[in-house]
Amino acid sequence: MPTETVYGLAADATDPVALARIFEVKGRPADHPLIVHLADPEDLAIWAPEASQSAQRLAAAGWPGPLTLIVPRSERLPAAVAGGRDSVGLRVPAHPMARAMIRAAGVPVAAPSANRFGAVSPTTAEHVIADLGELLDPERDVVLDGGPSPVGVESTIVDCTVDPVQILRAGAVTADQVRSVLDAEVAAVSGPSRASGMLASHYAPRCEVRLVDTADDAMALAAGTPGARILDLTTDVARYARELYASLREADADGVRTLIAVLPSPDGLGFAVRDRLEKAAAPRPSRP
Repeated sequence: MPTETVYGLAADATDPVALARIFEVKGRPADHPLIVHLADPEDLAIWAPEASQSAQRLAAAGWPGPLTLIVPRSERLPAAVAGGRDSVGLRVPAHPMARAMIRAAGVPVAAPSANRFGAVSPTTAEHVIADLGELLDPERDVVLDGGPSPVGVESTIVDCTVDPVQILRAGAVTADQVRSVLDAEVAAVSGPSRASGMLASHYAPRCEVRLVDTADDAMALAAGTPGARILDLTTDVARYARELYASLREADADGVRTLIAVLPSPDGLGFAVRDRLEKAAAPRPSRP
């Protein structure tokens, strides 16, 4: 299903069999939690009755939108959706097609990015089909085409089970916005990986990704790097986020050996773009 962030591989979040198929199709480790999507902000009280005041305030301010809140998991949601944890990530997407689908389903929908685990996230229906088409069942699976994702990077994840809250993954909702809503500080991330996108290597294309700080640095590196391409959208950070994953995929499709990416300023959405680029460039573990 389309969302404003990336396309999600959606299944009934209350059905362990459906959840198992998400992990199978993605090649995702079973202890890696999924994000559960709700149709409306008011659904937080139904599916997370023990959510903190911080979570309730952030939901009221940021839903629908690219914001995931880690809250205590209700017994109505199986442990499998949370990778066996007692907490779960919830969000209300802003894409009208996604919300219409969730309402029609009548249940919350688990929807990690619709690609193989660790690879580049999809921002169009065509990306989904290219990644997962051979793994989908034409008798029961549907790819909803809602056009290109307008944000282009995954949601901000805020852990509201700790005080002060922690931002586990950067996204379009910034740390400054979270601080403003809560009128409180946001703590540095600590503890084990417990949410999507917290691994050191993620969102990675097949080609090598090398990072530089300026366009001049990129030109100098490209001059001595056969088969290199430069990615520099630093003059428009919203466009950089929106086109980042498509650019990574295009580099692979074109046989680029090395993609040299210029890092945007670490302000606002630029912080999230830098995070994705740094993970794309990190040393890569073997994949399933």
